[in-house]
Amino acid sequence: MSFWRAMLAILVKDITVELRSRETFSAMLVFALLIAVVFSFALELRVDNARQLAPGILWVAIAFSGVLGINRSFLLEREGACIEGLMLSPQDRSVIYVGKVLASVLFMLLAEAVLLPVLAVLFDVPILSPSLWVILLLGTLGLAVVGTLFAAMTVSTRARDIMLPLLLFPVVVPVIIAATKSTGLILDGRPLAEAFVWMRLMSAFDIVFMVIAVLGFEYVVEE
Repeated sequence: MSFWRAMLAILVKDITVELRSRETFSAMLVFALLIAVVFSFALELRVDNARQLAPGILWVAIAFSGVLGINRSFLLEREGACIEGLMLSPQDRSVIYVGKVLASVLFMLLAEAVLLPVLAVLFDVPILSPSLWVILLLGTLGLAVVGTLFAAMTVSTRARDIMLPLLLFPVVVPVIIAATKSTGLILDGRPLAEAFVWMRLMSAFDIVFMVIAVLGFEYVVEE
């Protein structure tokens, strides 16, 4: 089986499991929506400050719900002893990693597709800009790339629910900052060129950590 076929098989497997259980996506979506609604009431939003706060609230919701989904994905693999079955396959271990990253990105983007219209209503922000969706993709990929690697490291520990965010958030700070800054510029109607610097930073982060994770995932998962 080729690399791409094996990766696609893992992706389809994760989608099938989620369609049957509907646990991971539901938890991510509810958590993200709760964050958005709570912040909208807690910060006493006004017309003059809603757009300034919306990017930060958006990425807080994405980051925390993403951690929840990534952690849950590997927990299901460990509880069902599925990870051992994947390890027995003759494919390279990086296939498992890439498949899990794509599944996490897919679930996070679906949750964001529901979250954004809610934010548009609560914060009166435009959500139809193609540039905004490119930023969402780059930021989401950065979270998934690092989060999947760390989830594989922490899933066997007793304190996995605490360890994953403790390890993940310090590393993905550049992505969250760049995503928040570029999102704010787009929502303010600024030229794309102003946000392009932050988008390049996210792209570089995604590529560098994807390469590192692909090369190191075999050693991490075997431990």
